[in-house]
Amino acid sequence: EVISDIRNRYPDVKQIQTAELQSWLTSPDKEPVILIDARHRKEFSVSHISGAKHIPHNSKNPLNHLTDIKPDSPIVVYCSVGYRSSILAEKLQNMGFTKVYNLEGSIFKWANEGRPLVQGQATVHKVHPYNASWGSLLEKKYR
Repeated sequence: EVISDIRNRYPDVKQIQTAELQSWLTSPDKEPVILIDARHRKEFSVSHISGAKHIPHNSKNPLNHLTDIKPDSPIVVYCSVGYRSSILAEKLQNMGFTKVYNLEGSIFKWANEGRPLVQGQATVHKVHPYNASWGSLLEKKYR
């Protein structure tokens, strides 16, 4: 239901599946991807996908965080479930970036599928639940 609503609200934002992103991140022959975590700093500090840059979805000028990035560089944005990342992905598209994707289901889906998370350099198995309502979409063992 949430994924469908995000697709409807942000029809111009391309989606990428979690399995496709993991394959992209682990394949040495793929073009490097810029991974952006659009959540609040306290959420990012609990855990994130390895290599992600923290750029809040409501950043007035995301380009301040993306220096020396070509307009055709592949960028994948995620948040908890996909709303905030879709906002930032749409903003980046409007700034001229042509290969911007939202991670469908975002970090909640990533974690629920048992995919790797880090806190700094350490592997972790917890995700900030955002709040009680949205956190219900995250398997209890990851909250």
